[in-house]
Amino acid sequence: MTLTTPGLLFPAISLLLLAYTNRFLVLAQLIRELNAREGDTIRPLVKAQIENLRKRIRLIRRMQVWGVIAFLLCTSSMFALFLEISLLGITLFGASLCSLTLSLLLSLYEIHISCDAIELELQNIEKKPQQD
Repeated sequence: MTLTTPGLLFPAISLLLLAYTNRFLVLAQLIRELNAREGDTIRPLVKAQIENLRKRIRLIRRMQVWGVIAFLLCTSSMFALFLEISLLGITLFGASLCSLTLSLLLSLYEIHISCDAIELELQNIEKKPQQD
């Protein structure tokens, strides 16, 4: 394996971390808006959304952690390959791929939870009376 093999993951991991950060920022903004909109009372729909938002924030944090670990392992792999310690470089690269896979699986689960949140909103809309 050459230095370029783990180097191929650098742009992918960087873009992935940027996407995770954007998800986090959108959720943070949504939580702030929800807090400002609700005031002193909380509707039952919002109660359900709060737990969903908490779960998603925790997942995004884990996604970011595993993404950063993948990035660090990938960098370490390149360094080991640079020092011509091939077995260590290959092992670190494999660990990097495993970390990246875990991060992506968490991302997939977070998307699933996000869809559940949208379903709650749709159910709330359906409960409203129809206009004739």
